[in-house]
Amino acid sequence: MGLTRYRKKRDFSTTSEPRAIPARSGGKLRFVVQKHAASRLHYDFRLEYAGVLKSWAIPKGPSLNPQEKRLAIQVEDHPLAYADFEGIIPQGQYGGGSVLVWDQGTWECSNIQKGLSEGKLEFALHGEKLKGRWSLVRMRGDRRDGKNWLLMKVRDRYASATANILSSSPLSVLSGRGLDEVSAEEISKAELRQPNTTKRSGKQGT
Repeated sequence: MGLTRYRKKRDFSTTSEPRAIPARSGGKLRFVVQKHAASRLHYDFRLEYAGVLKSWAIPKGPSLNPQEKRLAIQVEDHPLAYADFEGIIPQGQYGGGSVLVWDQGTWECSNIQKGLSEGKLEFALHGEKLKGRWSLVRMRGDRRDGKNWLLMKVRDRYASATANILSSSPLSVLSGRGLDEVSAEEISKAELRQPNTTKRSGKQGT
């Protein structure tokens, strides 16, 4: 997919999101899950491959319950630098809202290209919150150009039918902040950067 769509959707003179700079993957492949309060709260699931982050928007977020299939809508590839992005996307920009890094780590897959092309990707996550085996399966009869997938936890020792990882671990793994804190702190930083435009008279009255 490349970074062309990512670049076209954003005005980098306005948003602080990383620019669409190509990069090479090196060493272990990274994954990141970002909690994103846009028009609706959702989770962005990203897997590093071929120098980009393959990306899916998950409306309900990942689940540790193997019986729960979570809709994952494939979106444009993101640059590798996006894995560390935490802050505010300005309103009026694509995806406007607060973003935090909910989980991160590395991932493994025996044949990524085959899995992506055939619509069945089986892999292992080594994150701070998400661990063990998972699968992404493209939905049959998809009317959205093959963009609708299902994210599922494979039954292993990290699976749980009762644990709600989203509510029990809601904060950023980078900063320990919640979405409200990200929003408040970023707004405060922006205000401090604003120049003082108050006009001062040369002589103060009494």
